[in-house]
Amino acid sequence: MLEVELKARVDDLGAVRERLHTMRAVFECAVTERDLYLNSPARDFAKTDEALRLREAGGHYTLTYKGSRKTGHPLKAREEIICGIESGETMEKILVALGFRPVAEVRKRREYYHVGDATVTLDSVEGLGEFVEIELDSHAGVPASYLIDLAASLGVTGKPIQDSYLELLEKSRKKG
Repeated sequence: MLEVELKARVDDLGAVRERLHTMRAVFECAVTERDLYLNSPARDFAKTDEALRLREAGGHYTLTYKGSRKTGHPLKAREEIICGIESGETMEKILVALGFRPVAEVRKRREYYHVGDATVTLDSVEGLGEFVEIELDSHAGVPASYLIDLAASLGVTGKPIQDSYLELLEKSRKKG
């Protein structure tokens, strides 16, 4: 599946939340997510612009592969393959036994909303601050401008961020 998203830093998640309620967005859930990123023994994902993520959210676990970003796209777009797994601890042990090594962990509090053809998440990311992500639910025939227009209607006016939370955390650690 092609993931197409708009991510922006915001000063006030409460204001965005209020706009979502005004737009009659459908609230799905609020969860704390722990994302463990692993690097391959065969290649450096930081150099190939890929990611392998093991996520725990509310007692549920997923393993996600993200391919390199697509060039020529106005927003962040990349292949994303996700599968549910029964045990995050067991999967981590398997991956480490195969030579994958944990490189970083990202923790965030996330609220999920649905508006039209998009999922909107309000994120409080440990060590980084507050962000809004808007992602297309269905990519067939929906232009990227849909996400830009939706962001504007939510009062999200910051420049779209191309970096992942992992990349933003790594940059902030290098500065600090």
